[in-house]
Amino acid sequence: MKYCIYNQCCLGLSHTDDGSIDCLATDPPYGIGYHGMDWDKALPPTKIWADCLRVLKPGAFGCVFSSVRLMHRMMVALEDSGFVIRDVLFWAYLNGMPKNRNIALDIDKELGVDSKVVGEYKYVQGYKKGGADNYYAKNPKKVLSPASDMGRKYNGVGNAIKPVYEPIILVQKPLDKGLSVAKNILKHGVGGLNVEDTRIPYDKNEGKVGHNPHPKGRVCGNIVRTDPFEDGYDKFFLVPKVRQNKDSFNTHPTLKPVEIMHHIIKLISFDHQTVLDPFMGSGSTGVSALSLNRGFVGYEVESTYYGIAQKRLKHT
Repeated sequence: MKYCIYNQCCLGLSHTDDGSIDCLATDPPYGIGYHGMDWDKALPPTKIWADCLRVLKPGAFGCVFSSVRLMHRMMVALEDSGFVIRDVLFWAYLNGMPKNRNIALDIDKELGVDSKVVGEYKYVQGYKKGGADNYYAKNPKKVLSPASDMGRKYNGVGNAIKPVYEPIILVQKPLDKGLSVAKNILKHGVGGLNVEDTRIPYDKNEGKVGHNPHPKGRVCGNIVRTDPFEDGYDKFFLVPKVRQNKDSFNTHPTLKPVEIMHHIIKLISFDHQTVLDPFMGSGSTGVSALSLNRGFVGYEVESTYYGIAQKRLKHT
């Protein structure tokens, strides 16, 4: 399948014709200032979503990743541009990075009291180059305990709970006026979700379920997991998170696994259709699209990430 990628801002979506794209799958900036990154300090302007709406075919679906804190703002921007909100998928994982802080240590600092060193951290998630063991052997991180009376009183009090999911907003461009879903599909080839290709296979030891079980398995739900939740049989797709620098050349800090893009692209498109990603990053959406026999159009303003995407797509 063909692909076209552009090292430029996606505003205006130049090079892409109106009504030429079959679906949208993208992981845009969340507006939360992730790790102080400049490109993540604000949500994309509504005009970008209006541009996406313009180049999509009537009835086309889109999946837009977002953050828990600013998902509502992203949804308003999508609605204001003309999209219809159809659902929110939840990518749930058990290994989320805790963002809590022991406020008791801040209380010590406010009172001018030095917190006690009670040990060194022995384990952290292995995101550092060379592995956690190598990194923290050279840069030991101290375990502190509050020393003031007020600090001890509030020991363990925090300011956040651990995030264990990311929302993926499912949107749709309105159907052509006066057309049913069937008529829209006949005219434009889009307008319905590809449920057949996203069914969840039965477990190898599980009997068929339901009054008329489908040979391919259950209809997919709006939750995608990274781990089983110990419910006898996991009735959701499992998609693991990506370890940072899994590929030695890929340094993108918010890399999405190709497997979750597979699930999304299979749900909102069909063979030989074209996928748009206006925030391509290092190209996971494009890798997935080409692997699934779809075409791909991507935009990425950062030259470093664009170069990574070029390399990944060339070898897909």
